[in-house]
Amino acid sequence: MKFQAYGIKDIDQIQQLRRLSEADRFAIKVVANVLPFRVNTYVIEQLIDWNNIPLDPIYQISFPQPGMLSSRHFHEFATLLKENAPSDQRRAAATKIHKELNPHPAGQQTLNVPKLDARPIEGVQHKYRETVLFFPRQGQSCFTYCTFCFRWPQFVREKELRIAASNSDALYAYLQSQPEVTDLLVTGGDPLVMKTSLLARYLTPLLREEFSHIQNIRIGTKALSYWPFRFLTDSDADDLLRLFETVVEKGRQLALMVHFNHWQELETEPVQKAISRLRSAGVILRSQSPILAHVNDAPDVWRIMWQKQLQLGIIPYYMFAVRDTGARNYFEIPLVKCWEIYRQALRQVSGLARTVRGPSMSCGPGKIELQGIAEVMGQKVMVLRFIQGRKSTWVQQPFFAEYNPDATWLDHLRPAFGEEKFFFEDEYNAMLSR
Repeated sequence: MKFQAYGIKDIDQIQQLRRLSEADRFAIKVVANVLPFRVNTYVIEQLIDWNNIPLDPIYQISFPQPGMLSSRHFHEFATLLKENAPSDQRRAAATKIHKELNPHPAGQQTLNVPKLDARPIEGVQHKYRETVLFFPRQGQSCFTYCTFCFRWPQFVREKELRIAASNSDALYAYLQSQPEVTDLLVTGGDPLVMKTSLLARYLTPLLREEFSHIQNIRIGTKALSYWPFRFLTDSDADDLLRLFETVVEKGRQLALMVHFNHWQELETEPVQKAISRLRSAGVILRSQSPILAHVNDAPDVWRIMWQKQLQLGIIPYYMFAVRDTGARNYFEIPLVKCWEIYRQALRQVSGLARTVRGPSMSCGPGKIELQGIAEVMGQKVMVLRFIQGRKSTWVQQPFFAEYNPDATWLDHLRPAFGEEKFFFEDEYNAMLSR
């Protein structure tokens, strides 16, 4: 299949959308002019069940939905489109909305940015001691944009919102100065939109002796879900697999952090062939996804997905809570409900699938997991722990919050047992004030 992407201007040209009413197509245009929209031929032709729209889960995560904007924002922008407002006026309105959507949560542009010789490093983040994230400029796009994506600022026109590195020199110098770093995550966007020759220029230097402490190279990608031909029939697909084999032969673990949000994405012949080919090259596949209203907020969806992943050789890794940015109000689910779905799904699968951790919040202090609901000293509480933390001593530390069935994020929770603050707050606030 030849890759072809569709954007805002192509909405009226997508034949399958013609079954929608004119009002529904207009609503897609409104949201697509504010939040990123891009979809490709494979998603349209092989993943979406067009007899089940708008309920189809893949349709929900690839085509903008009216509820992704607040009613106020939707009305404001719809008025501009109806009045055929000039493009600069529409861009200004979109920029204003973007600023209200918490574009960079959890310290992404502040706490996470490391320094080399007292200067911030462009396109690099270092939140957890062992793991560095790298955002190559050429990988800040995707085969299709997910409607829930917390990296949506990478794809809008405001340059100041983007995280991207124009070269890798500072990254390599920084890694040489950080011997405790064992993992490099190349992320985006989707790094696999890059040609293999360019990706190789970033990865090959990491195989030298001076980077022997970088034991694990991770690549965050949705290519398996949205364009499996990247590993099969693209012009440089064979080169890509040879690059992966070289990384593994040099003694590094190469892990693709793959994003599957629903079992439908695992059903096609191309994705199953691509998974087999990657495994034959020695690539480790770990799958993660947020739990999303309208998409996968049912135990059986996760049970089927985890079982299918195991069958195909993918390791279930994370179930995330929807991050506090972008279209969160449309997709977010109360943490208690997330945990109930997680628990019901997990108890229906074998121990091999119980590698998955969650539901986890990737918030400012770290990755915090809701482990369950309990009664302690006569009080109903939520039991939480750090999976990862800005301070390593926080990791695996359990703590308790008052039971709140409506909370969807850490800042909605209050400490249990009359405590004024959670155990980590003083140290975290000190980090914020530096």
